[in-house]
Amino acid sequence: MLNIPNSRLKLILIYGLLAAIALVTLFPLLWLISTALKSPTENILQSPPQLLPSQPTFNNFLTVWRSLPFAQYLYNSTLVALLTVALNLLFCSLAAYPLARLSFVGRNSIFIAIVSTIMIPFQIVMIPLYILTVQLGLRNTYLGIIFPSLASAFGIFLLRQAFMGVPKELEEAARMDGSSEVGLWWHIMLPAIRPALVTLSIFVFIGSWSDFLWPLIVIQDEGLYTLPLGVAKLAGTFSLDWRLVAAGSIISVAPILLLFSFLQRYIVPTETSTGVKG
Repeated sequence: MLNIPNSRLKLILIYGLLAAIALVTLFPLLWLISTALKSPTENILQSPPQLLPSQPTFNNFLTVWRSLPFAQYLYNSTLVALLTVALNLLFCSLAAYPLARLSFVGRNSIFIAIVSTIMIPFQIVMIPLYILTVQLGLRNTYLGIIFPSLASAFGIFLLRQAFMGVPKELEEAARMDGSSEVGLWWHIMLPAIRPALVTLSIFVFIGSWSDFLWPLIVIQDEGLYTLPLGVAKLAGTFSLDWRLVAAGSIISVAPILLLFSFLQRYIVPTETSTGVKG
């Protein structure tokens, strides 16, 4: 019998458990990719299921791309998601900075009121938002899709907590150098909380990219459809061929996976105190 130290055995069990959880989590995605790569001659509903295609093909992706204007859907989703991220970071950081670093009457009450809105479901405010969007003339526009996501209570909360972790010495040094409040926010505070900004960017991008309900309500022009609406139309057009539906879903999911793979290296703690000597 092998004599394995308890510490190594514990490590093996932990990694084995994590590998099993990862496999269970990734299995739906692997099955989706497998279905998208299977040829028309393969039975995707056979039992037992076959994960690896016997005759892999990319024709399903080409058929989907040519049948519907997926390039336009991809452009719309990318534009909407990037604008949503940029505006969300701007407004949330502008709201979080005074709540974290400035002293004024009612600061805590305002923060509590903002955070409390997280408990309000979107379905409750959906109709008032739609009426306001129509009154502002934003229906069937990119800005109309972005409008409900210009700022978020979660984003303000996240950035406020990050701002509060910045050492006061950095702020005092900037003020001694004659920095204004805007300059302090832009040149000192924002670089100091870069990991929080990246984290919020990922959350906002994923939320905007995968949003289906609000674009469905506010957009009637097919030329402004985002990818979720395009995939829904694809499912209605090719409802009997799940290979094509799976291919369209992969096209929709791939940019999110690429974005997370690229940005995950930046989601690490930063020691803002390293800029303080003494």
